[in-house]
Amino acid sequence: MVDTQRFSYKIIDSSIGMVDRMPYLPLTLSSNGHSLNVEGLLDTGASVNVLPYEIGMQLGFIWDNETLSVVLAGNLARFEARAVVVDAQVSSFSTINLAFAWTQAPNVPLILGQANFFFEFDVCFFRARSEFEICSKQDKISGSPKSDS
Repeated sequence: MVDTQRFSYKIIDSSIGMVDRMPYLPLTLSSNGHSLNVEGLLDTGASVNVLPYEIGMQLGFIWDNETLSVVLAGNLARFEARAVVVDAQVSSFSTINLAFAWTQAPNVPLILGQANFFFEFDVCFFRARSEFEICSKQDKISGSPKSDS
């Protein structure tokens, strides 16, 4: 199993012509016999993971079949959201279940938030170097030693 892995920030061009870098993590989501390679924005301020509507549809979810409502806050508060769970594979870490608030909000990124991405992974941000490092809780528990140096 992988102990830790480092990733580079992704360069983002904003609509006002500015260039910035953001911590987007490549991962594979699987559900209902469908699998997608996506990128999720690591957002320590997000209380939950957020799945964009289009990605949920591509994973085989049907809005009317998902009956557990989720209340979102901030600029997503006015949009309906439903709870869904998908298998997630991050690099060569063990596959985990991620719970998402599947939202009908337009133009929202896939967001990896406190519940439950940050319950499953420890993340260290190195903003000045435009890098971040992740370590899986599951791999730590299964006996993969990690030095604290």
